[in-house]
Amino acid sequence: MTKTVLISGAGVAGLTLAHWLRRHGFTPTVVERAPALRDGGYKVDIRGAAVEVVRRTGILEQVRERRTDVRAGAVVDRSGKRVASMNGDSFGGREEHDAEILRGDLTRLLFETTRDEVDYRFGDAIAALDGTSVTFSSGRTETFDLIVGADGVHSRTRELAFGPESGFVHDMGYRVAICTVPNHLGLDREELTYVSPGRTTLVYSTAGQTTAKAMFLFTEPAGIDESDPRRALREAYAGQGWEVPRLLEAVADAPDFYYDRLAQVRMDRWSAGPVALLGDAAYCASPASGQGTSLGLVGGYLLAGELAAAGGDHETAFAAYEARMRPFAERNQKLGPANVKRMVLSSSGQVRMSMVMLGVMSRLPGRDRMMAAMMAPLHKAANAIEIPDYATRSQHP
Repeated sequence: MTKTVLISGAGVAGLTLAHWLRRHGFTPTVVERAPALRDGGYKVDIRGAAVEVVRRTGILEQVRERRTDVRAGAVVDRSGKRVASMNGDSFGGREEHDAEILRGDLTRLLFETTRDEVDYRFGDAIAALDGTSVTFSSGRTETFDLIVGADGVHSRTRELAFGPESGFVHDMGYRVAICTVPNHLGLDREELTYVSPGRTTLVYSTAGQTTAKAMFLFTEPAGIDESDPRRALREAYAGQGWEVPRLLEAVADAPDFYYDRLAQVRMDRWSAGPVALLGDAAYCASPASGQGTSLGLVGGYLLAGELAAAGGDHETAFAAYEARMRPFAERNQKLGPANVKRMVLSSSGQVRMSMVMLGVMSRLPGRDRMMAAMMAPLHKAANAIEIPDYATRSQHP
């Protein structure tokens, strides 16, 4: 009977799985390539069914205490004039029970639920798989009953068990860059967005932070060498208005600079023998979907619950997990392509029309209702799954 489970990746999905495996009596081990838990990070939303998972995990109150508290959002033009403004929840498309939190704060809360009960191994990674025998980068070799890859869109576990990522990772034709920048605009829990053809720039501050975060979302930079991501970003944004030149100066020294393509992971199956995939490694919806964190939370809960329900029979559990999770994941993946086309406009005409429409809408009495109608597909997708109430046990199965 299954007892030991190796989880590759100490992100939202992996930590959620570790928590619920322990609640169900399993013995999880988490290996993470980074030398420590990743703090900070971009703000993320917890929506719909994922809110219930967080509540059952016992951290909903702490999540709400650490909310970003972004109170307002605005779209600005090249000169910095606010074209449209609205409250933070409307701007972020959040409903009453949704929660926005920094990714690092969420992972810290999840980690604290099991830090004394789970074997966490930071600064190491899976180097090779031979059935259930795992060789780590550190040179250690161990055997586990099951192995779960929760190690992101560029999953090493997936590569070892299923093959090269080129067969599963689908480029959406956009790039994203994120980093911490000085809050030279003096933002106080506010988010500003600047849009130009093929280029969108966001800057925001959150509660308790003296710095700001910047995000650059743009179409694939044709003809630009991306081997040096910071240089590629500067070239892609050359000649942009507003505060972009000053933000690009800050990028040069940002210690947490992140650059990647927007992509989705699509696979015919999420398990192979004793190896299963979870979160972005299996069904990345891309940051444009707004649902990556929620998919990780729900997926981790379901996988642990199905393993418990099947008494550790992984073939039965993996099949049940995929049957429950796949329709939900695929529905949320559909949000990504549509959302990114609204976030990154392709022509000057689209930008002008969008600015006019946003300006008019932000001044109308029913603007919150109109925004809610625009965000309805997101909220329907976020709630498009039933969260089973799996019984938990205190001893190992």
